[in-house]
Amino acid sequence: MQVLILGAAGMIGRKLTGRLLKEQRIGSREISKLTLHDVVAPETPANAPFPVSASASDFSMPGEAEKLIASKPDMIFHLAAIVSGEAEADLDKGYRINLDGTRFLLDAIKKVGGGYKPRVVFTSSIAVFGAPFPDAISDEFFETPLTSYGTQKAMGELMLADYSRRGLLEGVGIRLPTICVRPGKPNKAASGFFSNIIREPLSGEEAVLPVSEDVRHWHASPRSAIGFLMHAATIEIAKLNNRVNLSMPGLSVTVGEQIAGLERVAGKGVTKRIKREPDQTIMRIVSGWPRNFDTSRAKSLGFTTAERTFDDIVKLHIDDELGGIFVA
Repeated sequence: MQVLILGAAGMIGRKLTGRLLKEQRIGSREISKLTLHDVVAPETPANAPFPVSASASDFSMPGEAEKLIASKPDMIFHLAAIVSGEAEADLDKGYRINLDGTRFLLDAIKKVGGGYKPRVVFTSSIAVFGAPFPDAISDEFFETPLTSYGTQKAMGELMLADYSRRGLLEGVGIRLPTICVRPGKPNKAASGFFSNIIREPLSGEEAVLPVSEDVRHWHASPRSAIGFLMHAATIEIAKLNNRVNLSMPGLSVTVGEQIAGLERVAGKGVTKRIKREPDQTIMRIVSGWPRNFDTSRAKSLGFTTAERTFDDIVKLHIDDELGGIFVA
């Protein structure tokens, strides 16, 4: 099986690469080749158990997607996108990468023809939904995104479903919760503070909280996100019954509950490093985001999380990213 990861240099892409190198298979099929792609060159792992190649280009430019599909990868993980805050700040860039890039990819698959029909796992977002919300959003709730990023992801979902319906590919779209705690440095995502207020204090640094503690949101750990991707790669397509996009399980917690979980795990000395500095732009964006989901459909199809409480999410970050050690 040949595997292509688009957006391989990002956090999720790197972790997915590590999982594939470790397991050397997807389901019952052994991986024969792995191709990593991003707008910046992904790191090529040393001593990989199968051939791995890495390349860098802007796949939203005409002709680039065709190059990536030329070798006919059997499995495509489409993680490539610019994040919510950047997509809101730069309308043209958001549509070029998040929408045009996705369409060029799907069209490149179509052009191959000859019975070529890869599995495409597309990372969508809970931002496809917009207020007013029910108490818990199910897969039956209509999509009315209130950001450009959410709109671009919703369009990607529709294209994925249509190309799947036409038999051009096997598409599975997974709406990821906000991934927390994201390792690394802060990015331009409007949701970045959800991770910042946990990650930086655990490393002995101050973090800025730009919203009130009563803001509620939907979260899952990086470990859960990789599990969702791996399961989406093997799920029986017929079980989706043409509804190929679905919301992933997660935890609905307030910022205050996040901070309380951090304090239970790491102590008051850590939570004292969180500084309250309201940001009206971030508050406006976050106010239109969904807060809670009914993911019984995803769970019935075998999607599960690695955590049950936000305390677990904090502990997973300490174990997976900090070697079990944090700055008290």
